[in-house]
Amino acid sequence: MSLPVNMVAEPRLRVRYAETDKMGVVYHSNFIVWFEVGRVELLRQAGFNYRDMEIEDDCHLAVVDVRCRYKSPAYYDDELIVRTRLKHLRGSLLQFSYEVVRVSDQVLLAEAETTHLVVNAKFEKTTLPEKYVSAFNAAIGQEQIK
Repeated sequence: MSLPVNMVAEPRLRVRYAETDKMGVVYHSNFIVWFEVGRVELLRQAGFNYRDMEIEDDCHLAVVDVRCRYKSPAYYDDELIVRTRLKHLRGSLLQFSYEVVRVSDQVLLAEAETTHLVVNAKFEKTTLPEKYVSAFNAAIGQEQIK
């Protein structure tokens, strides 16, 4: 499967009341959950189902690093876009980047990156199956690394 270079997933979501704190602002850890929504949608857009990657290929993407820069608050009932890209792939490491933007005024609320290690169900480092490597390298315009 060949993906467009610089492929971007842009799932939309609406902030639920339960995601806000006493000040009416989205609690910071909810952004981490939304990044997962973005990753899963990017994989789906690429033709892969993350659940199938786990079941059929014993391939899991364990989060080993999260970095987030909060720029502006999100509030209850805001509609958001979680712009997600696969930024880098090297061996068993993948890095995704994110921008969370409020739809109504296009304000950038957060920028982030997550780094993932490919592991099996026993949390042992493993290699990413070739069908994913080829597609992901194409998506980021990177030549095949052996």
